[in-house]
Amino acid sequence: MSDHLHFNLFTMNSVEHVSPGSWTIPGDQSHRYTDREYWTDVARTAERGGFDAIFFADVRGIYDVYDDDRDPAIQRAIQTPSNMPQALVPAMAEVTDDIGFAVTRSTSYVHPYQLARELSTLDHVTDGRIAFNVVTSYLESAAENLGMGDRMEHDERYDRADEFMDVCYRLWEDSWEDDAIVRDAESETYTDPENVHAIDYEGEYFTVPGPHGCEPSPQRSPVIYQAGSSDRGRRFAATNAEGVFVSQPTKEATRDYIEDMRERVGDRGRDPDSLKFFPGIVVITGETDEVAREKHETYKEHISVEGTLSLLSGFIDMDFSELEPDQKVEHIETDAIRGTINAFTKNDPDREWTVEEVAQFAGLGTTSPVIVGGPETVADELEAWQEEVGVDGFNLKEVTRPGSLRDFVDYVVPVLRERGLIREEYEGETLRENMFERRGLPDGHPGADS
Repeated sequence: MSDHLHFNLFTMNSVEHVSPGSWTIPGDQSHRYTDREYWTDVARTAERGGFDAIFFADVRGIYDVYDDDRDPAIQRAIQTPSNMPQALVPAMAEVTDDIGFAVTRSTSYVHPYQLARELSTLDHVTDGRIAFNVVTSYLESAAENLGMGDRMEHDERYDRADEFMDVCYRLWEDSWEDDAIVRDAESETYTDPENVHAIDYEGEYFTVPGPHGCEPSPQRSPVIYQAGSSDRGRRFAATNAEGVFVSQPTKEATRDYIEDMRERVGDRGRDPDSLKFFPGIVVITGETDEVAREKHETYKEHISVEGTLSLLSGFIDMDFSELEPDQKVEHIETDAIRGTINAFTKNDPDREWTVEEVAQFAGLGTTSPVIVGGPETVADELEAWQEEVGVDGFNLKEVTRPGSLRDFVDYVVPVLRERGLIREEYEGETLRENMFERRGLPDGHPGADS
């Protein structure tokens, strides 16, 4: 298998994603998130750079934990307003040939029969370029607005997600045989009923008789991404994920996470090498190191501290406005994204972070490292991550939009190609083939064995 690095653009169909205040940087085009042509240009640029996929984050609800008020998040556009990511995919697929599209959907607020149909449809219309980033959702406001009452507890959300994925795998992989479609006009038989099967699923959360309403798409199951960081989340990812999005601030913490996950995957009878790891990374680059440093200083001036604390408060489910700037951030267990607080406590035990330090660090890309430098400097650091940490690629986080992507593709990608670290061209027909050089789910995966 090729040892080149894999890249996804980590973005969101919203004004702000994970760099609060960046929409105020001169020249930033984040306000064009409602513009179809903005997204088609992004797709072309990422494909020109040899990226595997456009990776869409998503959120339901509004961040209202900070100061017990939703106004700070609304005022500063903290992932609000936002639109559905999956609606962008057909337009972006129409202007590209190979790049994939990873769509974040929550197992907490949709039914698996419905989602299986939606993702099969997208996989058909993109000729097999769809991935599913599985999340379990954490905002209380989302649960309330979707009529769910109180948000489910952290581990229960994963229990539901386990069943959810079981249903999807059976619909995608087992319900229709490869030769079910016969299109025999003489017998007036389009589909052979003997080759379409009910799944008769009965669980604690779902009862789904089936069969699937869609014929098999090019990939059958989309590529599965997950970002579990808590113990329960890691168990879920070790069972289901093909690609893992890693949110850790240092090489050491990322290496520890990868080693733990590979062990968990092996314990489940899967090949640890069947999993790819993608740390989030922020790259600020330009023609030279000096130009990149100047950009970095400008970007830091536009960090919204209140916006960052509002975002982190929602991630962690604790109100940062109640803490003093010099107060140490201590580990707590919450029902929200445990990986965020872990990144500054358990996963980096040698450093004590204050609230102010967390806000400044997280202002550009939240929990991910920031690489600043010219093309050679950035390429050196990315190569070091591959060699020293064992990563397979990166989720590139944006500061300016689409400036961060364009700078990376125009300045860094040519150097990576010179070093043989990123593809010159796409060789597979589907996203899974381009990422893993295989057509279906890996051996030992519950979907492959369903």
